[in-house]
Amino acid sequence: MEVRRFFMRRLGSGTTFRRVARALHAPTMFVSVRPLSCLPSGTLDQTIAKQQQHAPCLMANLTCKKNFWQGTANMCTASHTTLDPSEMKKFQSLANRWWNEQGEFAALHSMNDLRVPFIRDNLLNRNGRRKPGSPLSGYKILDVGCGGGLLSEPLGRLGGLVTGIDPLEDSIRTAKLHKSFDPVLNNQIHYRSCLLEDITEEAAETFDAVVASEVVEHVNDLETFINSCYEVLKPGASLFITTINKTNLSFSLAIVVAESFLKIVPSGTHDWDKFVSPVDLERILESNGFYVESINGMCYNPLSGSWSWIESTAVNYAVHAVKQKAQPEFTETTAEEHQDQTRTSTGTSV
Repeated sequence: MEVRRFFMRRLGSGTTFRRVARALHAPTMFVSVRPLSCLPSGTLDQTIAKQQQHAPCLMANLTCKKNFWQGTANMCTASHTTLDPSEMKKFQSLANRWWNEQGEFAALHSMNDLRVPFIRDNLLNRNGRRKPGSPLSGYKILDVGCGGGLLSEPLGRLGGLVTGIDPLEDSIRTAKLHKSFDPVLNNQIHYRSCLLEDITEEAAETFDAVVASEVVEHVNDLETFINSCYEVLKPGASLFITTINKTNLSFSLAIVVAESFLKIVPSGTHDWDKFVSPVDLERILESNGFYVESINGMCYNPLSGSWSWIESTAVNYAVHAVKQKAQPEFTETTAEEHQDQTRTSTGTSV
């Protein structure tokens, strides 16, 4: 009970016991606690405007305070960009190696054995549309951080209409070149070098699914990223995320072992401070209009080079979230209107 109260205080009053239990799932897990409250948007601006004509010195003081809070409370005020320049440098030198199945991205190639069925089955189970041979026919899918197109291509072969975006132009060139070898994909996949927030207005409520696989641990502002995903999805559409938990075990396996000893991924690929726990990710998703349908643990076997589903989310995990549909506005019905509706529907008179 004391442990539960501690998590409730740290994670907020709206935290469900299910989230607390998930946080306690891995005994060595570090929970990344981010502030749940900050100044309401516009509060300081309004105060400054009121005091401007009466107290110039107070205005300057409040402006300084505003800048301080905006700088420190970026959980609630979106950054200008989700792009981290240091992440660009990491992947720039690897842009031509995406399709080397035995190279630095071998684990991502084999991850398709899990993530492609995960996306396909959840979409079909929610919508019920099935077309033999092309089960994702008609689904508009946005692959964010698509890299060289490792996930875009299999989704396109399943019939999906895929838009792949990535900030690195060299990676997009690699994706386009590889796509050109398969004429079937020319009409299924469109690649574009840009950030997610660059297309939120033009692509508002456009996509049936957004996929962000091994991406959120590299973005500069997770809150802005999730909100941008919300903007481009249709109501009731799906968001799929695979990422790495923030635990002692994930640091040991995903960074120390994978990067330094086994060299499965290049050294410096991951920053443990950017890893996000399922508890934190679920909270951010729910605060941005999603509800989480499932969270599943994933495990990579470096000896066999294969992935499998597991119960534990202590290292890798996959999330399926759904954009909530707008609630219909309440319209008051009078007794007279109710009687009229009853007569119409039953064909009787009172």
